[in-house]
Amino acid sequence: MRRVSKYGFAVLLLIFCTHIAFAQKTKKKKPPKQEQTTELPDEIENRLEEMTANNEDESPDDDTYLQDLEYFSRHPLNLNSVDRETLQKLNLLTPAQIDHFFSYRQMFGNFVSIYELQAIPLWDVATIRKVLPFVSISSAESISSLKGRFKGGEHTLLMRVTRILEKSEGYLRDPNEGKSYYPGSPDKYFLRYKYRFKNKLQYGLTAEKDAGEQFFKGNQKYGFDFYSAHLFVRDIGIIKAIAIGDFAVNFGQGLVQWQSLSFSGPGDGLFIKHQGEKLRPYVSAGEVMFNRGAGITLEKKHWQATAFMSFRNMDATAGTDTLDFVSSIRQSGYHRTQSEIDGQRLLKQFSYGMNLQYSSSRFRIGFNTAQYHFATPVIKSSELYKKYATPGAHAGNYSIDYSYTLGNAHFFGETAMDSRNNFATVNGVGISLNRYVDVSLLHRDISMRYLSLYGSAFTQSSTVSNENGLYAGINIRPNNVLRIDAYADVFKFPWLRYRVDAPSTGTEMMLQIYYTPSRQAQFYVRYRTTNKGINRTIDGNKTNSVENISRQTLRAHVSVKVSTDVTFRARAENVWYGSASGFMMYADVLFKPVMKRLSGNARLQYFETDNYDTRIYTYENDVLYSYSIPMVYGKGYRYYLNLRYNLFKDVSLWARLAQTRYLDREAIGSGLDKIDGKAKTELKVELFWRF
Repeated sequence: MRRVSKYGFAVLLLIFCTHIAFAQKTKKKKPPKQEQTTELPDEIENRLEEMTANNEDESPDDDTYLQDLEYFSRHPLNLNSVDRETLQKLNLLTPAQIDHFFSYRQMFGNFVSIYELQAIPLWDVATIRKVLPFVSISSAESISSLKGRFKGGEHTLLMRVTRILEKSEGYLRDPNEGKSYYPGSPDKYFLRYKYRFKNKLQYGLTAEKDAGEQFFKGNQKYGFDFYSAHLFVRDIGIIKAIAIGDFAVNFGQGLVQWQSLSFSGPGDGLFIKHQGEKLRPYVSAGEVMFNRGAGITLEKKHWQATAFMSFRNMDATAGTDTLDFVSSIRQSGYHRTQSEIDGQRLLKQFSYGMNLQYSSSRFRIGFNTAQYHFATPVIKSSELYKKYATPGAHAGNYSIDYSYTLGNAHFFGETAMDSRNNFATVNGVGISLNRYVDVSLLHRDISMRYLSLYGSAFTQSSTVSNENGLYAGINIRPNNVLRIDAYADVFKFPWLRYRVDAPSTGTEMMLQIYYTPSRQAQFYVRYRTTNKGINRTIDGNKTNSVENISRQTLRAHVSVKVSTDVTFRARAENVWYGSASGFMMYADVLFKPVMKRLSGNARLQYFETDNYDTRIYTYENDVLYSYSIPMVYGKGYRYYLNLRYNLFKDVSLWARLAQTRYLDREAIGSGLDKIDGKAKTELKVELFWRF
């Protein structure tokens, strides 16, 4: 009854907010011009939540998308000169919408007014509203010389310090050694300098030290633990792009290689196709998903060719004392304890690859390959589910990808083979049946033996392997205020998985209804059910049995712009997993006055779940170019406060205080990250200078 009463309170709160929205609608006042913002659309926040939940990762390292959105909000894309790959960066348009945009521009010439966007097929009012903050219309721009791009651009410097205020076990003194387990301070440092001239030239330096790592002493005599530098140039004659230093590579539909955020996947409705630049500068702090070397893209009429080469030292776990092989490639990037330090830059990787693509206005086909060589063979542990995940001294992939737009239908796909002759294929179609209904279909068949080291395709699991499935989605817009999204995904895992000791099957279905009565208010409700196999231990049996268990979630969310300066948001969410259940609710206030020095946002959240299986992920606003998607389970509450103060015209100070306080435990975490106490508090301070 207690949980029911809480849920009832949440529903009343949401109804009250919706009532406010209706009241605002009746005033019919012309909304004032709003300050440019990088607040993410609900759809993007939901996609990030889903990706984090699938990977069970609380700290996404790739903030490139946030950087791009913020830059485009201040330097809008000129629709008369923007190219396809740059428009794809917004991740707000479907492939068919992008194709129709370029067909319209080719047929009718340059845009004269922003209102022309309404004449483009498939561009409805909701789509136009989403892209408007990031686009503009002006005369076509001339391409500056390479020398001219090194002046007149924008310099930015970002410095950030993060600290958990409570001490964990790692910072306590080891009685045997007489010193802390973690030799460094609990502070995490992040530094980034970047120069950018429009979308034509960019160079910069990124540096990071994780909490617990030393700084200018011990094994870190050069200061930061991780350094990254890049130079990236676009559009010099036939050179479409050239990358020197650190960069990411994205091919096809992710079966071969995809190192950037991929906003397509189960849960994304109609956004089921990977879209992105083949080469893009790497400006984040993650220490795994990038290349270090050089890459180039050449373009001549209908042909485009991309090639890259990379050499990196990677963290790994030694398989033997003599280093005959390594048993795993480490992903964390931590170098605090002796074992972590021993594995630092232990594995040498040489990689190279290419893409050759032919394209016309509606058709594209490409060939892709990526090859990886290791100085020491990678032979993973003897766990049976990892049987086919061992690359050895060499791994590679080849593929053909395609896309074709026929009327209001967009077909796409990729078929790949690895160096051991195992196959994988992903094929899909998005169709606009009329102005009110869009549908999407996607089929995937990925061998359990298929190996892709840096792939990221449309899959239920976090790896590109061992999955067959069929996905169908629909989007219905009966009018300008109502939108209905639904999908169903049926899938099979032919081989074992982590915590699943037998082949298994599963389903996932979702229904989501958006109601937008005015520009100042939006309400949505979402129901999702997932059925997947999981190990179950039976007394007396030597092996685990696999049982399919249903996980259901019900969410109600409302966002209301109460005034020019203030936005209110609230969410209530219930989750059921087998016989266990969980509940979460939060309320947000966003304060952003136009032309004022101080702005900020805050959240108060309550959660109560039975166990880890009923955990809930929620997107959180953060300081500039950062976001958090923490997981909560157990019983307690969480709050955060973000503040921004403009010290000068181009200098801003950001601060964040976030705390989780538990009501059902006396300690948080485990091992060296264990905190004795009921609370975990994060403090973050950031200084940003644009010059």
